[in-house]
Amino acid sequence: MEDNSRDVVTSALVLNFIPDIPKALAEMQRVARPGGAVGYYVWDYPGGGLEFVRAFWQAATSLDPSAASLSENNRFSFCTSEELSELAMTSGLQSIECSAIEVPTVFENFDDYWRPFTLGTGPAPGYCVSLGDDARQALREKLSGDLPRQVDGSIALKARAWAVKAVSA
Repeated sequence: MEDNSRDVVTSALVLNFIPDIPKALAEMQRVARPGGAVGYYVWDYPGGGLEFVRAFWQAATSLDPSAASLSENNRFSFCTSEELSELAMTSGLQSIECSAIEVPTVFENFDDYWRPFTLGTGPAPGYCVSLGDDARQALREKLSGDLPRQVDGSIALKARAWAVKAVSA
């Protein structure tokens, strides 16, 4: 893309997967017009903002302490309001605002919750499918016993992301 060619440049739930975040933010600013909006948001992993994933890793770690090193809250510890704002500031962005985006995640029942973890895509599902049948069943039973249920059997958890909105210099 051309320099200074966009009014808005944003990154949605991706920044934590980019190896060189300062370079990515510099590229976003290069493309943004002066005074243009630059924004990004990521899940609040270290603050437990993705409760359904946090519950998975808590159960997995209780059964297999080595699983802790795979959890997103350890891998993406910078995904906090303070550190994301600091990234914006050190990259030269101005008028920085950081706010929470919270949404409910409601699962019809435990099977609805469990199924995505059996598909193998992502850190938690990858861990889940790597387990032997007995270990996977033990994890399933642990989670099933730990998760809060509504009267109708549904499981209601919240998801929170931190969103940074700033202005390109």
